[in-house]
Amino acid sequence: MTMISRRALTLALAAGSLVPFPALANKYPTRPIKMIVPLAPGSPVDVVARLLAQNLSVDLKQNVVVENRPGAGTTIGMKAVATSEPDGHTLLFQSSSLVVAPAMYKNLDYDPVKAFAPVANVAWGSWVTVVPPGLPVKNAQELIAHARAHPGTLNFGYGQGTAPQLVGEWFNKTNGLAIASVPYKGGMQAITDMMGGTIQLNIGTTSTLLPLIREGKIRAIAQWGEKREADLPDVPTMIESGFPGLSLGFWTGLWAPAGTPAAVVDTLNASANRMMATPEMRAAMQRLGVEPRIGTPKDFADFIAAEAPRWQRIVEASGVQIN
Repeated sequence: MTMISRRALTLALAAGSLVPFPALANKYPTRPIKMIVPLAPGSPVDVVARLLAQNLSVDLKQNVVVENRPGAGTTIGMKAVATSEPDGHTLLFQSSSLVVAPAMYKNLDYDPVKAFAPVANVAWGSWVTVVPPGLPVKNAQELIAHARAHPGTLNFGYGQGTAPQLVGEWFNKTNGLAIASVPYKGGMQAITDMMGGTIQLNIGTTSTLLPLIREGKIRAIAQWGEKREADLPDVPTMIESGFPGLSLGFWTGLWAPAGTPAAVVDTLNASANRMMATPEMRAAMQRLGVEPRIGTPKDFADFIAAEAPRWQRIVEASGVQIN
Protein backbone atom coordinates (compact mmCIF):
# COMPACT_ATOMS: atom_id res chain seq x y z
CA MET A 1 0.00 0.00 0.00
CA THR A 2 1.36 3.39 -0.97
CA MET A 3 1.99 6.19 1.51
CA ILE A 4 -0.91 8.20 0.04
CA SER A 5 -3.39 5.34 0.20
CA ARG A 6 -2.38 4.51 3.80
CA ARG A 7 -2.91 8.15 4.75
CA ALA A 8 -6.29 8.18 3.02
CA LEU A 9 -7.37 4.95 4.75
CA THR A 10 -6.41 6.39 8.14
CA LEU A 11 -8.47 9.51 7.46
CA ALA A 12 -11.42 7.49 6.27
CA LEU A 13 -11.38 5.21 9.30
CA ALA A 14 -11.18 8.22 11.62
CA ALA A 15 -14.29 9.63 9.95
CA GLY A 16 -16.12 6.32 10.16
CA SER A 17 -15.99 5.78 6.44
CA LEU A 18 -13.99 3.73 3.97
CA VAL A 19 -14.27 6.28 1.16
CA PRO A 20 -10.86 6.34 -0.59
CA PHE A 21 -8.73 9.47 -0.97
CA PRO A 22 -9.73 10.28 -4.58
CA ALA A 23 -13.43 10.15 -3.74
CA LEU A 24 -12.95 12.43 -0.75
CA ALA A 25 -11.13 14.94 -2.90
CA ASN A 26 -13.68 14.73 -5.72
CA LYS A 27 -16.53 15.72 -3.41
CA TYR A 28 -14.83 19.03 -2.65
CA PRO A 29 -15.86 21.79 -3.06
CA THR A 30 -19.62 21.39 -2.73
CA ARG A 31 -20.47 25.11 -2.54
CA PRO A 32 -18.80 28.51 -3.05
CA ILE A 33 -15.54 29.06 -1.15
CA LYS A 34 -15.00 32.18 0.95
CA MET A 35 -11.42 33.45 1.01
CA ILE A 36 -10.95 35.92 3.86
CA VAL A 37 -8.28 38.58 3.46
CA PRO A 38 -7.62 40.33 6.82
CA LEU A 39 -6.51 43.54 5.12
CA ALA A 40 -8.20 46.38 3.29
CA PRO A 41 -9.20 46.14 -0.39
CA GLY A 42 -6.42 47.24 -2.71
CA SER A 43 -3.60 46.16 -0.41
CA PRO A 44 -0.86 44.00 -2.00
CA VAL A 45 -2.16 40.91 -0.20
CA ASP A 46 -5.69 41.62 -1.39
CA VAL A 47 -4.59 42.07 -5.01
CA VAL A 48 -2.75 38.72 -5.07
CA ALA A 49 -5.67 37.02 -3.29
CA ARG A 50 -8.14 38.22 -5.90
CA LEU A 51 -5.92 37.07 -8.72
CA LEU A 52 -5.63 33.61 -7.16
CA ALA A 53 -9.34 33.41 -6.34
CA GLN A 54 -10.27 34.18 -9.92
CA ASN A 55 -8.12 31.33 -11.18
CA LEU A 56 -9.14 28.87 -8.46
CA SER A 57 -12.79 29.50 -9.34
CA VAL A 58 -12.11 28.24 -12.84
CA ASP A 59 -9.97 25.29 -11.78
CA LEU A 60 -12.22 24.09 -8.95
CA LYS A 61 -15.44 24.82 -10.90
CA GLN A 62 -16.83 26.65 -7.90
CA ASN A 63 -16.88 30.36 -7.06
CA VAL A 64 -14.07 31.53 -4.78
CA VAL A 65 -15.14 34.85 -3.27
CA VAL A 66 -12.72 37.22 -1.52
CA GLU A 67 -14.03 38.86 1.64
CA ASN A 68 -12.01 41.65 3.29
CA ARG A 69 -12.03 41.77 7.09
CA PRO A 70 -9.34 44.25 8.12
CA GLY A 71 -8.63 45.45 11.63
CA ALA A 72 -6.51 44.86 14.73
CA GLY A 73 -3.36 44.15 12.75
CA THR A 74 -5.10 41.44 10.68
CA THR A 75 -6.11 39.42 13.78
CA ILE A 76 -9.87 39.96 13.30
CA GLY A 77 -9.94 38.30 9.91
CA MET A 78 -7.61 35.53 11.03
CA LYS A 79 -9.83 34.65 13.99
CA ALA A 80 -12.88 34.50 11.73
CA VAL A 81 -11.20 31.74 9.74
CA ALA A 82 -9.70 30.00 12.78
CA THR A 83 -13.17 29.56 14.31
CA SER A 84 -14.93 28.53 11.08
CA GLU A 85 -15.93 25.02 10.05
CA PRO A 86 -12.80 23.09 8.93
CA ASP A 87 -14.30 21.84 5.69
CA GLY A 88 -12.29 23.90 3.19
CA HIS A 89 -15.09 26.32 2.33
CA THR A 90 -13.64 29.15 4.43
CA LEU A 91 -9.99 29.95 3.77
CA LEU A 92 -7.45 32.53 4.87
CA PHE A 93 -5.20 34.45 2.50
CA GLN A 94 -2.56 36.17 4.57
CA SER A 95 1.00 37.46 4.59
CA SER A 96 3.88 37.23 7.05
CA SER A 97 1.57 38.96 9.54
CA LEU A 98 0.43 35.44 10.46
CA VAL A 99 3.77 34.71 12.11
CA VAL A 100 4.15 38.28 13.37
CA ALA A 101 0.90 38.29 15.35
CA PRO A 102 1.84 35.67 17.99
CA ALA A 103 4.95 37.66 18.91
CA MET A 104 3.35 41.11 18.77
CA TYR A 105 -0.06 40.57 20.36
CA LYS A 106 0.06 39.31 23.92
CA ASN A 107 -3.67 38.94 24.56
CA LEU A 108 -4.76 36.82 21.60
CA ASP A 109 -7.18 34.09 22.59
CA TYR A 110 -5.91 31.78 19.84
CA ASP A 111 -2.55 30.84 18.37
CA PRO A 112 -2.38 32.06 14.75
CA VAL A 113 0.29 29.50 13.86
CA LYS A 114 -1.46 26.47 15.36
CA ALA A 115 -4.98 27.53 14.36
CA PHE A 116 -4.42 26.96 10.63
CA ALA A 117 -3.42 24.23 8.22
CA PRO A 118 -0.88 25.53 5.65
CA VAL A 119 -2.13 24.99 2.11
CA ALA A 120 0.16 26.83 -0.32
CA ASN A 121 2.89 29.48 -0.30
CA VAL A 122 1.57 31.54 -3.21
CA ALA A 123 3.90 34.49 -3.80
CA TRP A 124 7.07 36.21 -2.66
CA GLY A 125 8.17 39.80 -3.20
CA SER A 126 10.52 42.43 -1.85
CA TRP A 127 10.05 45.33 0.51
CA VAL A 128 11.55 48.68 -0.30
CA THR A 129 12.32 51.65 1.94
CA VAL A 130 11.15 54.95 0.50
CA VAL A 131 11.54 58.61 1.41
CA PRO A 132 10.32 61.90 -0.11
CA PRO A 133 12.42 63.06 -3.06
CA GLY A 134 13.38 66.20 -1.12
CA LEU A 135 14.99 64.29 1.75
CA PRO A 136 18.79 64.39 1.13
CA VAL A 137 19.45 60.66 1.54
CA LYS A 138 20.03 58.00 -1.13
CA ASN A 139 20.77 54.87 0.89
CA ALA A 140 20.30 53.35 4.34
CA GLN A 141 23.57 54.64 5.76
CA GLU A 142 22.79 58.19 4.66
CA LEU A 143 19.37 57.87 6.28
CA ILE A 144 20.97 56.80 9.56
CA ALA A 145 23.43 59.70 9.42
CA HIS A 146 20.67 62.21 8.63
CA ALA A 147 18.41 60.92 11.40
CA ARG A 148 21.25 61.16 13.94
CA ALA A 149 22.13 64.67 12.82
CA HIS A 150 18.47 65.79 12.91
CA PRO A 151 16.84 63.91 15.82
CA GLY A 152 13.08 64.23 16.11
CA THR A 153 12.57 65.58 12.58
CA LEU A 154 11.61 62.36 10.77
CA ASN A 155 8.29 60.49 10.92
CA PHE A 156 7.89 56.81 10.02
CA GLY A 157 4.43 55.90 8.72
CA TYR A 158 3.19 52.30 8.65
CA GLY A 159 0.13 50.07 8.74
CA GLN A 160 -0.66 49.16 12.34
CA GLY A 161 0.28 45.61 13.32
CA THR A 162 2.06 44.77 10.06
CA ALA A 163 5.48 43.36 9.27
CA PRO A 164 6.71 46.71 7.85
CA GLN A 165 5.93 48.29 11.22
CA LEU A 166 8.21 45.79 12.93
CA VAL A 167 10.95 46.16 10.35
CA GLY A 168 10.87 49.95 10.66
CA GLU A 169 10.78 49.93 14.45
CA TRP A 170 13.62 47.41 14.51
CA PHE A 171 15.68 49.66 12.19
CA ASN A 172 14.93 52.69 14.37
CA LYS A 173 15.79 51.05 17.68
CA THR A 174 18.82 48.98 16.68
CA ASN A 175 20.48 52.04 15.14
CA GLY A 176 19.67 54.31 18.08
CA LEU A 177 17.55 56.69 16.02
CA ALA A 178 14.81 59.08 17.15
CA ILE A 179 12.38 58.62 14.26
CA ALA A 180 8.78 59.16 15.38
CA SER A 181 6.28 56.34 14.70
CA VAL A 182 2.95 57.21 13.11
CA PRO A 183 0.45 54.31 12.76
CA TYR A 184 -2.12 54.15 9.96
CA LYS A 185 -4.90 51.75 9.09
CA GLY A 186 -3.04 50.96 5.89
CA GLY A 187 0.40 51.59 4.42
CA MET A 188 -0.88 53.54 1.40
CA GLN A 189 -2.36 56.18 3.69
CA ALA A 190 1.17 56.79 4.96
CA ILE A 191 2.41 57.17 1.38
CA THR A 192 -0.30 59.74 0.70
CA ASP A 193 0.89 61.72 3.72
CA MET A 194 4.50 61.31 2.58
CA MET A 195 3.66 63.05 -0.67
CA GLY A 196 1.93 65.71 1.41
CA GLY A 197 5.04 66.28 3.54
CA THR A 198 3.90 64.71 6.83
CA ILE A 199 5.77 61.40 6.61
CA GLN A 200 9.45 61.02 5.73
CA LEU A 201 9.91 57.25 5.90
CA ASN A 202 7.90 54.20 4.82
CA ILE A 203 8.54 50.53 4.06
CA GLY A 204 6.23 48.87 1.55
CA THR A 205 6.09 46.31 -1.22
CA THR A 206 7.81 46.97 -4.50
CA SER A 207 4.60 46.04 -6.30
CA THR A 208 2.72 48.86 -4.56
CA LEU A 209 5.34 51.58 -4.61
CA LEU A 210 7.06 51.05 -7.95
CA PRO A 211 4.74 53.33 -9.99
CA LEU A 212 5.30 56.22 -7.57
CA ILE A 213 9.04 55.57 -7.56
CA ARG A 214 9.15 55.66 -11.36
CA GLU A 215 7.14 58.88 -11.40
CA GLY A 216 9.64 60.48 -9.01
CA LYS A 217 7.01 61.13 -6.34
CA ILE A 218 8.98 59.07 -3.79
CA ARG A 219 12.57 57.79 -3.73
CA ALA A 220 13.65 54.20 -3.05
CA ILE A 221 16.79 53.97 -0.91
CA ALA A 222 16.98 50.29 0.09
CA GLN A 223 15.58 46.87 -0.76
CA TRP A 224 15.14 44.10 1.82
CA GLY A 225 15.56 41.02 -0.39
CA GLU A 226 18.66 38.91 -0.92
CA LYS A 227 19.39 40.55 -4.27
CA ARG A 228 18.41 43.66 -6.16
CA GLU A 229 15.06 43.73 -7.92
CA ALA A 230 15.16 43.82 -11.70
CA ASP A 231 12.75 46.76 -11.59
CA LEU A 232 15.04 48.70 -9.23
CA PRO A 233 18.56 47.78 -10.35
CA ASP A 234 20.15 50.93 -8.90
CA VAL A 235 18.69 50.53 -5.40
CA PRO A 236 21.01 48.61 -3.04
CA THR A 237 19.87 45.85 -0.73
CA MET A 238 20.12 46.15 3.04
CA ILE A 239 22.87 43.52 2.89
CA GLU A 240 24.85 45.77 0.54
CA SER A 241 24.09 48.71 2.82
CA GLY A 242 25.99 47.30 5.77
CA PHE A 243 23.52 44.84 7.30
CA PRO A 244 25.03 41.41 6.52
CA GLY A 245 22.66 38.48 6.63
CA LEU A 246 19.57 40.69 6.70
CA SER A 247 17.08 39.47 4.13
CA LEU A 248 13.35 39.78 4.66
CA GLY A 249 10.58 39.53 2.13
CA PHE A 250 6.90 40.07 1.53
CA TRP A 251 5.20 36.73 1.11
CA THR A 252 1.63 35.51 0.91
CA GLY A 253 -0.04 32.18 1.37
CA LEU A 254 -3.25 30.23 1.64
CA TRP A 255 -4.42 28.51 4.82
CA ALA A 256 -7.41 26.46 5.93
CA PRO A 257 -8.66 26.11 9.52
CA ALA A 258 -6.79 23.50 11.56
CA GLY A 259 -8.52 20.14 11.31
CA THR A 260 -9.41 20.51 7.64
CA PRO A 261 -9.18 17.03 6.04
CA ALA A 262 -5.86 16.37 4.34
CA ALA A 263 -7.71 15.42 1.14
CA VAL A 264 -9.22 18.90 0.97
CA VAL A 265 -5.89 20.59 1.73
CA ASP A 266 -4.20 18.56 -0.99
CA THR A 267 -6.95 19.40 -3.49
CA LEU A 268 -6.53 23.11 -2.79
CA ASN A 269 -2.74 22.85 -2.95
CA ALA A 270 -2.83 21.02 -6.29
CA SER A 271 -5.23 23.60 -7.72
CA ALA A 272 -3.12 26.53 -6.51
CA ASN A 273 0.03 24.94 -7.96
CA ARG A 274 -1.63 24.36 -11.32
CA MET A 275 -2.73 27.97 -11.47
CA MET A 276 0.62 29.40 -10.35
CA ALA A 277 2.40 27.37 -13.05
CA THR A 278 0.41 28.79 -15.98
CA PRO A 279 2.16 31.36 -18.19
CA GLU A 280 -0.80 33.73 -17.74
CA MET A 281 -0.58 33.63 -13.95
CA ARG A 282 3.19 34.00 -13.95
CA ALA A 283 2.89 37.04 -16.21
CA ALA A 284 0.20 38.56 -13.99
CA MET A 285 2.29 37.99 -10.88
CA GLN A 286 5.31 39.56 -12.57
CA ARG A 287 3.25 42.65 -13.34
CA LEU A 288 2.43 42.83 -9.63
CA GLY A 289 6.12 42.65 -8.74
CA VAL A 290 5.96 39.24 -7.04
CA GLU A 291 7.18 35.76 -7.87
CA PRO A 292 4.87 32.71 -7.82
CA ARG A 293 5.73 29.95 -5.37
CA ILE A 294 4.93 26.29 -5.98
CA GLY A 295 5.27 23.54 -3.39
CA THR A 296 3.51 21.10 -1.09
CA PRO A 297 1.64 21.89 2.12
CA LYS A 298 4.65 20.48 3.99
CA ASP A 299 6.98 22.83 2.12
CA PHE A 300 4.84 25.73 3.27
CA ALA A 301 4.65 24.41 6.83
CA ASP A 302 8.45 24.10 6.95
CA PHE A 303 8.82 27.63 5.59
CA ILE A 304 6.51 29.01 8.30
CA ALA A 305 8.38 27.08 10.99
CA ALA A 306 11.60 28.78 9.86
CA GLU A 307 10.04 32.25 9.57
CA ALA A 308 8.31 32.33 12.97
CA PRO A 309 11.46 32.46 15.14
CA ARG A 310 13.03 35.09 12.86
CA TRP A 311 10.07 37.36 13.41
CA GLN A 312 10.04 36.60 17.13
CA ARG A 313 13.59 37.96 17.33
CA ILE A 314 12.65 41.04 15.30
CA VAL A 315 9.67 41.74 17.54
CA GLU A 316 11.82 41.43 20.66
CA ALA A 317 14.48 43.73 19.21
CA SER A 318 11.92 46.28 18.03
CA GLY A 319 10.24 46.50 21.41
CA VAL A 320 6.79 46.57 19.77
CA GLN A 321 4.02 45.07 21.90
CA ILE A 322 0.26 45.41 21.38
CA ASN A 323 -2.18 44.47 24.14
